[in-house]
Amino acid sequence: MLRDGLRALFEQEPSLQVIGEAENGAQLLAQLPATPCDVVLLDLHMPGLDGLAITQRLRTEYPDVRVLILSMADHAHAIGQVLAAGAAGYVLKNASHDEIVVGVRTVAAGKRFLCSELGLTMLEKLLTITPEPAPQLVSGLTVREQEILRLVADGLTTAQIADKRYTSPRTVESHRQNIMAKTGTKNTAALVKAAVSQGWLSRNGH
Repeated sequence: MLRDGLRALFEQEPSLQVIGEAENGAQLLAQLPATPCDVVLLDLHMPGLDGLAITQRLRTEYPDVRVLILSMADHAHAIGQVLAAGAAGYVLKNASHDEIVVGVRTVAAGKRFLCSELGLTMLEKLLTITPEPAPQLVSGLTVREQEILRLVADGLTTAQIADKRYTSPRTVESHRQNIMAKTGTKNTAALVKAAVSQGWLSRNGH
């Protein structure tokens, strides 16, 4: 029903053409080699491969295809994950028809798009956050390295830290190696022990 409604919507727009539909991610990937397109309007929650996994595949295999995520999920974690994975935009399913059309046109033009409801919600959250004082650098570590160190000390894995910081595991591992080099430690256990004994985990370096 959702696809039928979207098709009817886009058929009213002379500048847009629907060239294919898919029930799930596997069908989409099977169609793309013979059905080139400019934009994929992708549901975040699908059976089998979900929208995040498909976005990652499209970024690697079809880098010229722009992905606009369609979802009811309005929390920052989900949005951050798919944008980091390569999606060009994110629109809620309850957005107006006009806004969905604008979203498709915007990402097709090579720009990024976030529907107005999400944009306003995130702006309100930012305005209500009281800025924390910048942490003091300790032991020659950068601010980002100190953040990684605290997460390592909390017992998070490289993959969990990457997910939390919206970055790649390779970047996290690079930070981890830099931290150990600067602190003269050989492994994670020694790093955490040194951090505790030297007070590197405190917010102000004391």
